[in-house]
Amino acid sequence: MLTACDDWFDDDGDDDDVPAYHDETYADHLDTPWEMVFAPDGRLFFTQRPGSVAVVDNGKVSVWLGLDSVVLEVGESGLLGFTLDPQFSQNGYVYIGYTYAASKAPLKLVNKLVRYKENTSKKPVFDKVLMDGIEGNYVHNSGPLEFGPDGMLYWAVGERYMPDLAQDPNVLNGKILRLTSSGEIPSDNPNPQSYIYSLGHRNPQGLAFHPQTHELWSTEHGPSEEQGCCRDEINRILPGHNYGWPIIRGSETKPGLETPVYHSGDTTTWAPTGGIFITQGNWQGSLVFTGLRGQALYRAVFDPSDATKIQRVDRYLYQKLGRLRNVIQGPDGKLYIAVSNQDGRGDPLSVDDRIIALTTDQLEDSNP
Repeated sequence: MLTACDDWFDDDGDDDDVPAYHDETYADHLDTPWEMVFAPDGRLFFTQRPGSVAVVDNGKVSVWLGLDSVVLEVGESGLLGFTLDPQFSQNGYVYIGYTYAASKAPLKLVNKLVRYKENTSKKPVFDKVLMDGIEGNYVHNSGPLEFGPDGMLYWAVGERYMPDLAQDPNVLNGKILRLTSSGEIPSDNPNPQSYIYSLGHRNPQGLAFHPQTHELWSTEHGPSEEQGCCRDEINRILPGHNYGWPIIRGSETKPGLETPVYHSGDTTTWAPTGGIFITQGNWQGSLVFTGLRGQALYRAVFDPSDATKIQRVDRYLYQKLGRLRNVIQGPDGKLYIAVSNQDGRGDPLSVDDRIIALTTDQLEDSNP
């Protein structure tokens, strides 16, 4: 099952050679960076899957919070989701999703969501557990965290490689969850007694809110061996809707189930990961996301007359850096891209993993 996403990355030279985009490297010698967030003061926070939250401040990388003794990295599990409170400058709250071992013999993985508070010395202090007890597996665990324009926290959770759980309303696996910043169920959730915002998800890896419509969009991995391949998805997430896994895939339709707005096709795999909407520059309004097996950065271009339709998906940096894990736009307008060749499936260079900062002009020039 793990080999389904394996890929060979040709770095076109020895590690002693200057790697691609050496001058654009923002941070290097990292270990599986997963989520990235810029703080209002310009610091870049990012998680590393083995169990640390790091920060880049004035060009220096340091560990902000070490959870290596708590987090368990097995397969795709580990320290994953991370986001800052919309009022971070005032309250210092940060939110972290990770996998840990509730027992080791036999191994039982569990997903947990916690909140820390940065004190006046810029040090983390544990605040509270928001959610706990969501069963995990070596794949399809805790996913991205994102605050919506409504002030609520959205958390995507995989179906832990048990497809039928995505359709079970009594478990939180295979769902996108919506909760308050204190971990409570919002009264206006589709079911006011449940965290579930949408269901029928396999492995949602990116969450992003459209800057004009404020609607939630998600990138999601399509089937891998258990039901064919490919058909990775871009979904427009509506409250209470069912996104079909494992009943429908790709362009298939069935009453009561949502077909993706766009998918990668029957022969192409993106393995899409983190995504953002571009808010400035010549790509403004596009949804940009990274790909692991696809080894590329993707740009979804929307229909100018209909913000619910995607005209095309363009590909950049194809096989130039290897597996790409996430992307965000910095205060300077550049796109900061996390390389993930240390995740057990790549072919890392001596400088990997890295975070690269590129302008959209540089990205357009990267295409052959």
